[in-house]
Formats: sequence, structure tokens, C-alpha cells
Amino acid sequence: MVAVNNNYGDIEEKWQRRWHEARIFDAEPGVGGGRGGDRGKKFFITVPYPYTSGPLHIGHGRTYTIGDIIARFKRLEGYNVLFPMAFHVTGTPILAIADSIAKGDAEVVARYRDYVSIYEREERVDEIVNSFSDAEAVAKFFAGRIAEDFKRMGYSIDWRRKFNTTEPMYNRFVEWQFKKLYDKGVIKKGKYPITYSIEDGSPVGEDDIEGGDTDKVSIIEHTTIKFKLRDGSFLVASTLRPETIFGVTNLWINPDVRYVKVKVTGDGDEFWIVSKDAAEKLSYQKSGIEILEEIEGGYFVGKVVEEPVAGREVPVLPASFVDPDVGTGVVYSVPAHAPYDYIALEDLKRKRGGLESGIEIEPIKIIEIEGSDYELPAKDICLRMGIESQEDPRLEEATQQIYKEEFYRGVLNDRCGEFAGIKIAEIKDEVKDWLRERNVAGIFYETSRKAVTRGGSKVIVAVLHDQWFIDYKAEWWKELGHKLVSEMTFYPDRYKAYMHDIIDWLALRPCARKRGLGTRFPFDRAWVIESLSDSTIYMALYTIAHLLRALPVESLTESFFDYVFLGRGDAATVANETGVDTEVLDKIRAEFEYWYPNDLRHTAPPHLSNHLAFFLMHHAAIFPPNKWPGSITLNELLIREGRKMSKSKGNVIPLAKVSELYGVDLYRLYCAINADFGAVVNWREQDVDALRRKFNALVELFEDSIDAGVEELKEDEFTHMDRWLLARFYRRLRDSIEQYRAFRIREAGINMFFEMMNDIRYYEQRASVARRKRIVRNVMDAWLIILSPITPHICEEIWHKLHENKAKTFISLERLPAIKEELIDERVEREEEYLTSLVNDIKEILHVARLKPGKIYVYTAEKWKWDVLRAIKDVEDRDKIREAMKFRKDKTTAEFVKRAMKILPLKKKASSKEGASSYFELDEEAVLEREREYLMHEFGCEVEINGDYDPENKRRLAIPLKPAIYVD
Repeated sequence: MVAVNNNYGDIEEKWQRRWHEARIFDAEPGVGGGRGGDRGKKFFITVPYPYTSGPLHIGHGRTYTIGDIIARFKRLEGYNVLFPMAFHVTGTPILAIADSIAKGDAEVVARYRDYVSIYEREERVDEIVNSFSDAEAVAKFFAGRIAEDFKRMGYSIDWRRKFNTTEPMYNRFVEWQFKKLYDKGVIKKGKYPITYSIEDGSPVGEDDIEGGDTDKVSIIEHTTIKFKLRDGSFLVASTLRPETIFGVTNLWINPDVRYVKVKVTGDGDEFWIVSKDAAEKLSYQKSGIEILEEIEGGYFVGKVVEEPVAGREVPVLPASFVDPDVGTGVVYSVPAHAPYDYIALEDLKRKRGGLESGIEIEPIKIIEIEGSDYELPAKDICLRMGIESQEDPRLEEATQQIYKEEFYRGVLNDRCGEFAGIKIAEIKDEVKDWLRERNVAGIFYETSRKAVTRGGSKVIVAVLHDQWFIDYKAEWWKELGHKLVSEMTFYPDRYKAYMHDIIDWLALRPCARKRGLGTRFPFDRAWVIESLSDSTIYMALYTIAHLLRALPVESLTESFFDYVFLGRGDAATVANETGVDTEVLDKIRAEFEYWYPNDLRHTAPPHLSNHLAFFLMHHAAIFPPNKWPGSITLNELLIREGRKMSKSKGNVIPLAKVSELYGVDLYRLYCAINADFGAVVNWREQDVDALRRKFNALVELFEDSIDAGVEELKEDEFTHMDRWLLARFYRRLRDSIEQYRAFRIREAGINMFFEMMNDIRYYEQRASVARRKRIVRNVMDAWLIILSPITPHICEEIWHKLHENKAKTFISLERLPAIKEELIDERVEREEEYLTSLVNDIKEILHVARLKPGKIYVYTAEKWKWDVLRAIKDVEDRDKIREAMKFRKDKTTAEFVKRAMKILPLKKKASSKEGASSYFELDEEAVLEREREYLMHEFGCEVEINGDYDPENKRRLAIPLKPAIYVD
């Protein structure tokens, strides 16, 4: 017997070892496809290779688990499946970890002690963590542990093909990729704003930024506007809405912050006042910046400046809400249209009993919103929402509402000179250009949020003059990208339109930096290719990685990869150049040709705008269309108890602990059936425990049925309930196969786990235990096979108990079970559905009336009602039936038809799936007479069918499929 416990750990370990020893997931061209599979039918699936800076948790595990479920199902379908894995090492994150540990950073050291403790005995932890001052040691340790975690999760991976992204083989491959892009003219060098680490002195990408993979950091263009002080220097404000300059009433400055005067050298020297943080950022964006002196913000409060459009003097007022690390640290105020400005001004008036020096400020309205009754939009919305304080969190909501209404329906009024009458949605860039032409405005780049690298250094926007870029703006490239996406399948399909949008806005992207692990940039070896740019077409390397191990790295030249991946040149010439034998070259090329393209890429939505977009674009640029990816599937995140998992919240469950805490198959089952791909999975311990009980019940059911005998039941031996259960099983089996194929894994799992168990429980109410065992035993092979992609370990265990005389077989290599269509009997299913409906109706009557039945009378519909129902069931125009009934003197028939028309659509819809009319051929009286004993047992009293006794004339209420009921 299988021990029904919390995790089935011994069983999991046994089958993982047996699979590995038998090498059953090693994929070879023309070999595989499961038992009896089509050897030419291949399926190549990939998931993102994990970054090896630490252990993975159960949130990460959802994506890898779904990928494995798909791979296992495809094997059942007869495909020769390649499911490989590698490890992402490149970039700055691992280097930052090593630097922090080398410096003795207490927080980082403590974190990595915790990480290592997941895997190692306490006495070894310090030694291992100390070794992490070498970045390669970090990468090697966690790559090895993640590989073991994946094996313990039962993932059916071909481990011969693994590699990491700092191997010389990989470096040569990435160099080849960049030479292909360079030849296409999309590798460029120039001046461009990029996210940048001041401390590291290098550009940074999403993978380098703390939380950058899920909370993107983009570059936002602010407009700087110069306000002249009386001494000729400028307080320089920054804004995202330059079109509102016509309504400025004052400047805001933080009196508790230190500002600096900087000398800006250009056509003529100017002196600007900005925050100290802004001055540092400016020095990385603009040449000729020299800091002259620091000045307390309070010094400027009460002074006046000249606004640059009409030359009006406006005051400088204090505001603690001004953040010196956002923009320039100086903000201009437009209280007619900005709720924050309006409330801040009102607060200041109340606190100071009016403003100093006789200053009076009234909002200036410059935008009319079509179809609104706003007099002053900011004031009016604050009054309507009851906002009176700067601390009110609803200010952001008010700001967004006003901005949305003004952007889509706003028009500049006569105060805006030559721009009067123009819509806000059309004017922003024109106003910016106009202000720049007058030399009163410029550009300041800011990050979309405050950010630091994974090593803790501040991230800003810098404008570099010698930066290397990939030019995704190239029109020919975008056209190819759109063509590729149009020809692909996405699931959920909503992401297809999203990917088209991403391709549209892709522009120049930095592809190299001066620091980090990775491949040297082939055109300037002082640079290193960044970690998102080196991880775009690595799926191609999976197809040949195990074969490249036997070759010297020097042989992996551009012409070698051109021949293998693109078929350029001839084997003899390439062999002569590289020293690789022609037979070896042809074997390597044949392996690539067999496996490519990547049929399915499974990942998660946070990767759409970077990894996935680059994956598609680079394939479109480098490979011919017949090697483009076929499909992309994406699953949402897994959270715990309603919250995203993070170390700071203390709610992380390492993937390494799944087997010990829950059991691998239970985890896999939870991931599969808890939510569709497009929904977040919420890991709730209460739900996990409930699922554990149901899972244990399924295992017990299988165990209990193993010895029931395997001889095929003959059709003449079937009872009605046998026929019903077999019909349910094979219908569910047929449906679940289609659901797997459509990536609706949740539906397939629910069908064959929850719903099938419900069917078994219902069957047990009507049949003996011995009978149930025999029926379950006869469908168990098929049931185990269809569940095996989700719960492979327990299915493998029970499979081998069933087939102990076939020691070399594995359920993981079986084919999909045959669907016995002849046993899918809709009539039997409808009869049982009809009976269940009647039982529920009787129970409802007893509950509502609080009756204990002495005898129950059931009356079925008379024959003439069935005749009418069958006559009208195929009439599509329901209005014709209604019109005909108006002229019938027989009110009984008319009333019945009215009621029947309400049930017809439901019954027709249900039966139309099978193209049958089983609902309309059901013999109610025969079904009830056959099941009368069951009804008597169910309700503990006599049950009479269509008897003469009918004291309340209930019979007249009966309609087809809805008997009338009287309880005595």
C-alpha cells in the first residue's frame, strides 16, 4: 500500500531517481514520442532559465511547473519532447552580491546565511558564504542547488543540455548573435538617455535594478522652465505638463532642503538654482555644469520671479511636499488645474492667516473642459470630494481624474495666446517646442520611480555620448516583428495585441556596460553585453549544447554558427576553417534542424516588455521565418495568503522545501487547478490542507481498487449505474484531453480530479463497494495516464503496482488512453441528471415545508404535453408559436406551451453538444419505476409513480422533465 501521508516523499524520491537512471527525458532526434509515438513529431518547449543569485520560491515554481505539465502532456500525445534548462549568470546583480559580501555588509551576509542554510548543514554555512566574495562562487552554488530543486519537483528536463551564460561556449554564441545584428545595421553607438548607476559608473537594465523585473523603471522626460530672479539667476522648475505654464501663480520650494547654484555653460553662461540631487543628475545629462555654492531653500521664500511667458512676477512660497530628489526640486504652481497646488495654497493661507507681503493669489483658469460645469476644475473637484488637507490620499485620485478629463476633452482658452482653441491632447509637444525656441525651457530626464541597483547604488538617468545601442526603431525590423507576432499563438490571447503595442514603442536600447559578468562586446571589448541582450535566442543553443562540449571553443567561429544555424557556406569549407570534422558539423546542424523552431515559450507577464519582446525581435532579425517561435503561453504570479512573497514580509516558501512541507504532487496539483493561466494563484494554507485531504482520498481510491481484477467487464454485465459512471468518465477524459491541448490545464485538472471524484461518490450511493472497485480498476489505467502530467510521482507509483510484471515501463512514456466513444451514453447521463433534479426538488419541498414524509407521489407529464414539446422544439421563430397560441381556445395547452418554451432553450443547448435529442426521448415513467427503490431508500418512505391518488390535482402542473410532487 502507498502510505497516505503529508508528502509522499519516499515515492517522489524513488521515481525521480528511476527516471534519471533510465534517462527517459533525454531527447534525441527521431527517438521518443512515448511508447508507440511518431518519431518525426517533435515538440520543443522552453521556460526562462533562472537567475542564480539566490534560491527560488514557490512563486517562481508556478511557471516551471506549468511548463513541465505541458511537456509531459505532449509526450502523452506522442510527441518527441525536448524540455531543456540552463542558468542565467550574467549582469551586475551577482557581482553586487559578491562585492557586498567582500565588504562585510551585515545585511547581505545575514541574508545569504539564510539562503545557504536552506541547503547546507550549519557548520558549513559560514565557509560557503565567505566564498561568495567571488561572484563565480555565488553563481555556481545556486545553479547547482536550483538544478537539484528542479529534479525534486519532478521536472522532466534533459539535463545533458544545461549550460550557464558565462561559459566560453555561450560567449562565442552571443558574439555571433551580435555580429549578425551588426551586419543588419541595428547595433549603433551614440548619445541617448539611459538608466545609470552612479556608483558603478555603468548603464543598468531591468535585471540590475532592485525589483526591476516586476516594477519597471522607465525614463520620463520632464520639461525644465526657467523663472528669472531679480539678480539675473534662474529658479528652474520641472514639469510633466508644460502646457499649463500659462496658468502659473507661484513657485513652490522646500525651505528645509539645500539647493545649489550651478553655472551652466552653453551659448552664454547662465546661473541656475536647483536642488542638490538635481544638480548631480544634471551633471550626467548636460555638459558644462559647475556647482558654485549651496543655499538653504528658506532663503528663496518670499522672493518673486518673472514667469517666462507673459513676464508676470509670481512669488516663491514654501512647501514641504516638494521632493528634492524628483525633478529639479522646484515646482511651479497652477492651482486652477492641479488639486495638489490648490489644497497646498489653501493650507498655506490658513496657517499664515493670509500670505506675507500683501501677496494675494487667485487661480488662473486656462483650460475649458467640453461638457463640464467646472468653474475652477481643481477647486471644484476638491469641494465635491470633500478634500481639505494635503494629507488626504484622495488627492491623487482627484489629480488623475482632472488630468484625464483635461487631456481628452480640454481646450486651451484665450489666456494661452496663439495656442487658444487647441485641444490638450494635441498641444503638449507644440508648447514644449515653443518654449525651447524662446530659450526658456529644456529637457530633464528622470526615472519613473526612485530606484537602486541590486547592490544598493542609486539609479538615475544619464545621457552618454559613446553608448552602444540596439536600434529597435528600424522600420524593417518592426515590420518583421509584427509579422512574427501575427503568425504566432498567444495564450491567454489578450497578450498578442499587447505584444504588438510593445513592438511599436520599442526604440533604442543600451546593450552594453562597463561592468558585470558576461560576454565581451565584440566591437569594443572594454564593454560587456548586458544581461537582457545576451538572453534572447539562447533557445537555439539548447539544440546543440551537449554536442559542443566535445569541441574546442576556438572552433566556434562565426562561420561555424552561420553554417549550423543559418545553413550558410558548405561543410567542407567550415571544417577546413574550424578543424571540426564534416560529419560532426552535419550532425550538429541536423540536430538544430530537427528541433528548431522553439514550438512553445512558457513564461510570465512581467517578461513581456523585455525578455519576450527581445526574444521575438531577435528571432525575426536573425532567423528565417521557418525558424521563428510558434507559440507563447503565460501564467500570472503565485502569491501567499493574499500578499506577494518577499523576504521582508517573512512569507517566502523556498522551492527546496516543497517536498518536505507539502509534497511535490500536491504542490503541482494546487498550481494546476487553483487558477487559469490569466489569474493569480493565491497559496492559502487552509486551501492546501483541504486539497491534501481530497488528494489522499484519490490515492486511497486507487489503492483500494488495485486488486479488484483486471478482466474487462462485458457490456451485458453493466448495470445502469455502471453505464452512467463509464459515460461520465470517458466524456470527462475526452474533454480533458481537449482542455490540455488548449492550455486550459485548470479545467482539465478539475474535470479529472474534483468532478470525477464527485461522480465516484455519487456512484457509491447507488452501487456496492465491490462494484465500484471493479469499475474504477477498469478505467484506472486511463485515469492515471491523464493525471500523470500534473501528479507524475503518485501516478507512476500506482502504475507500477498495476503493471508490476512490466518493470521497464514508465507512465511518463505512455500514450494518451483511447476514448471509448461507444460508452459515452448521453441517454444514460440525461436519465441520471433527470433523477438528480427530481431528488433535489423533493428535498427542497421537504425543507421549505418542514415535512417528514409519510408517502411521496410523483406525477410525470401526460403524453400530449410531450407531443407538443417535440412539435415545437425545432421551431426557431418563437414569436410564431406565441402568436399561434393567442387564437387557441384551449387555454390549458396555451399555458403549457408558455411554460415549455422557458425550458426548451436550456435542454436544447445541453443536448446539442452531442447532436442528440436524448432529452426529448426520455421515458420519465420508466426511469422512475426503475429507480423507485432508490427513491424510497433516499427518503425513507413509500414512493408512488403516477398513481390515481392526487388530492390537490398536482398532475396538471407536471411538464416534460419536471414532474409534479405531492407529499402526504
